Amino acid sequence: MFRVVFHLDMDAFYASVEQRDDPKLRGRPVIVGAPPTQRGVVCAASYEARKFGVRSALPSATAGRLCPKGIFVRPRMDHYREESRHIMEIVAQTGAIIEPMSIDEAYLDMSAICQAENADASLIKAVPLARELKQRILLERQLTATIGIASNKLLAKIASDHKKPDGLTVITDQEKVSFLRPLPVRALYGVGKVTEQTLNRAGIVMVGDLQDYPGDLRALVGSFGPKLKQFAFGEDDRPLELGDEIKSISGEETFLKDTDDRKVLRACLKEQAADISSRLKHRRLGAHTVQVKVRYSDFTTLTRQFSVEEPITEIADIYRLGCFLLGREKLVSRPLRLLGLGVSNLREPNEQQLALL
Repeated sequence: MFRVVFHLDMDAFYASVEQRDDPKLRGRPVIVGAPPTQRGVVCAASYEARKFGVRSALPSATAGRLCPKGIFVRPRMDHYREESRHIMEIVAQTGAIIEPMSIDEAYLDMSAICQAENADASLIKAVPLARELKQRILLERQLTATIGIASNKLLAKIASDHKKPDGLTVITDQEKVSFLRPLPVRALYGVGKVTEQTLNRAGIVMVGDLQDYPGDLRALVGSFGPKLKQFAFGEDDRPLELGDEIKSISGEETFLKDTDDRKVLRACLKEQAADISSRLKHRRLGAHTVQVKVRYSDFTTLTRQFSVEEPITEIADIYRLGCFLLGREKLVSRPLRLLGLGVSNLREPNEQQLALL
């Protein structure tokens, strides 16, 4: 059976829902998050706001400086989750095997529905189905979606990042090698900042450089080398994951003596953020939700969390959101016995789109 995989990505989901629900916001730079006059961070940004450099996890004050005419809207997470449920009901009606990646993103295995005489004919056969799915979402939910079509997850994701918003891109097996050649190496799944820098120092900047590299990539990126070479040629045998084995990553520390010393707490959070970031990158995942956990001397335990639209992986972003939660919820009103930091709602980080933009 020839593989046919869709990557469905709702366009600037949180902000698009707000623009749909309030016509006055359409076409304007919408920033979902706390206003810039208050201590807070950005959950999501419309494409109009992204042009100014506004992104998820950015401090609201910074977003306000980057985009002075930005319109700040308080997040409505329950509303976004309900909207996601309606969209996934439409997706399920296609008969595809579905791997939900987050509230606004999913892989669809359409192989059983789109068989033809060869692999590329099967992909082309899927195009009308993708158009129909996009049209249904637009008509029934008044929201746009971008779909990438290819023979595997790697290429389907790159295809959906290629043309946004409201895009539809097919990467056939015949053209996959040439399609990948001009892309930056960071466009490939699993290539983060550190790996990109290592490759760049070796003169490998574009995917074409990887395709042409005559040496053993293991000397540069260790055991990831053979898989990276396969990715460079558009080869990816990862199946759709129908279970969610890794649901969260966290760490916590119980202090020898209860403390409310901000310097000690910040150092603890930073260390936990570094550990979480390392574990996320090792698994090649990003997180949509950051949560903090505190325990007081009387063993009262509280947890608070905050979600962003784009997945985060960097130490600074995880640490910033942890500090924000402690401050917003006034959790250090008395000495802490325990402090914990964690992330959940995990998925592949959207590094490809950032690189292409």
